Formats: sequence, C-alpha cells, structure tokens
Amino acid sequence: MQVPPLYSALKKDGQRMSALVTKGEAVEPKPARPVIVYSLSLRNFKPPLFTLDVECGGGFYVRSLVDDIGRAGEMALGGTEHELSSCASVQELTRTKQGPFTLEEHALYEDKWTIDEIARSLEHCMPLLSVEPSHKKLKTGLSEEHTVSCEDK
Repeated sequence: MQVPPLYSALKKDGQRMSALVTKGEAVEPKPARPVIVYSLSLRNFKPPLFTLDVECGGGFYVRSLVDDIGRAGEMALGGTEHELSSCASVQELTRTKQGPFTLEEHALYEDKWTIDEIARSLEHCMPLLSVEPSHKKLKTGLSEEHTVSCEDK
C-alpha cells in the first residue's frame, strides 16, 4: 500500500492536488492504495547517495518510496514517529519504460529532432499502439471541449 503524495496529478474537486497545495489550500492526502513492485534492487551505494532500480506498476510513486526509505533510516537512528521528517530525496529520476515503450529502443535524442526522424520514429512505434483509433477530449483555453481522433489516414 502506498499513500499518493500531495504533490501529484491526482485531483480533488476537478483540480490537481499539487496546484491546490501550491496555492496554500489545505488538502487531505488520498487514502493508501495498493501498488505493485515487480523488482527493487540497490544498484549503487556510496553514502549518502544510492541508486535504485525499480520495476513497478502504474500509480506507483518512486519519490514516495525514497521518502519512506529516508523516514525508515531516521527511525533506525533513533527518531520517533512523531518527529519524523525525511532525510532522503530524489536527485535524479529516469523512466526507462512506459507500457511497450523503452528508453533504449524508443527515445529520440535531441540531435535527431527533425521532421524526417520524428516521422520515422512514429512509424516504428505504430505497431506497439492499439489498433483501435483513439478519441480524446482536448481541453483548450476556450470554454468548449474538442474531440480529437488519432486515426491512420
């Protein structure tokens, strides 16, 4: 179980919790929810820095995991649950896989940001996407919503 952080894209009354917290509004944390961690390994440890490799399901917050590790470390050093403040933070976070896409196989590096390279990259990714056309509602600065269709033409 993991409690989502207040600074997240989760919404309360139609607004992102992170935006509400930033405005100074009091926001109650969402209840803990089940999450899946397929693997967790310590790749490097040079105190005070460490590197983790985490393979997890959707809805998992790596920054919350690191915060929890910091709190656990403080408890191990004699802190009490009433005076906890995390002593760990994320220095760098790299998402290496999202669904069928991997950083190694699907990243388009800045020196390849040309129309031809982008088109070639998209052609390579099309078989990984669902066959069904996608219809999404697009929110614009205007008051109405527009439906956008992503179909092969």
